[in-house]
Amino acid sequence: MNMIRYTLKFSLCLFALAIFSGAQGRENPAGSITWRQCLNQRPEFYATDQAIRIADNLLLYQRDSGGWQKNIDMASVLGEQDKAELRKAKSKNDSTLDNGATRRQMRYLAMVYQATGIERFEDAFLKGLDYVLEARYDNGGWPQRYPNPSGYSKHITFNDGTMIGVLDLLGDIAGKKPPYAFVDEDRRRKAEAAVPRGIECILKCQIVANGRKTAWCAQHDEKTFVPRKARSYELASISGAESVGIVRFLMSIDRPGPEIIEAVQAAVAWFDQAGLKGIRQVRKQDKSQSRGWDKVIVEDASAPPIWARFYNIETNKPIFCSRDGIPKATLAEISYERRTGYSWLGYYATDLLTEDYPAWQKKWAPAKNVLGR
Repeated sequence: MNMIRYTLKFSLCLFALAIFSGAQGRENPAGSITWRQCLNQRPEFYATDQAIRIADNLLLYQRDSGGWQKNIDMASVLGEQDKAELRKAKSKNDSTLDNGATRRQMRYLAMVYQATGIERFEDAFLKGLDYVLEARYDNGGWPQRYPNPSGYSKHITFNDGTMIGVLDLLGDIAGKKPPYAFVDEDRRRKAEAAVPRGIECILKCQIVANGRKTAWCAQHDEKTFVPRKARSYELASISGAESVGIVRFLMSIDRPGPEIIEAVQAAVAWFDQAGLKGIRQVRKQDKSQSRGWDKVIVEDASAPPIWARFYNIETNKPIFCSRDGIPKATLAEISYERRTGYSWLGYYATDLLTEDYPAWQKKWAPAKNVLGR
């Protein structure tokens, strides 16, 4: 009897160990790498079984339009039910260029194709490229979503680096940079032609206020180029955040013409003027609030310049806003939920003014330093 108990107990232990090992095997691929980490691996990773599994995930997530959704961990292990549901959802109209979606999936597929030569990944990449090229407006800009965008998603979108990210991607494809050397010549020429049109669109969107060029809004009208609002608390304004990426892109252009030089100089001058001095944003413990803390602005004469995310176009004063859409002059005036749940201030242009612009100015505009220092 004791032997039977021992044998049964030992068998159960082995069974439990087998189940545990199997669970570990299923969880390990997802736990070892997330979608956020997929583009930052060593070159040898992209030829591994795990890299191929994730690339096959992307093929399932890719919509019939050629694009992808955003904010999904596409590196997770998919069960058969998951795969079946994704196949049924292929025709959904939710492809987007927002938050890095589509272009990041394309880059990953290109890296895996470069490492493995597996043709299905090349096909999916090219389908994504066709989507990006088709989504472009005739005026050179890109909407946030495609096809059939509506509401603010149809505007020319600089928010979250959308349009600049697309132009960077197309520029790399046009220049046959790794991992895009495999792209056929017809598509490469289309990518090459799209970049200068995108630059023209950027220049047309630059906001002129009180007779002077300034910077850009997070989104602009797809027909008239005027600044447009997005969500209720994201009003039409000059963006102290998104404009930094736009200026850096313009500064990356080799042998810039006078229009580009003028645009950069004007935007840098605006940033220099718009920096808020003598204040600092801090997180203050406040147990009376639901999160146990609050964001407050304190005076600090030694603080470096800080920039608001949004500025009133006419007055060049910072804008803060709750979900009611009513602009306020200070962070303290808006709701606690929006005050602590959104980025309103940041050192967005610090490196631009102290490092990037001086090097660019010395090379391309030596006769004029708009910073005067």
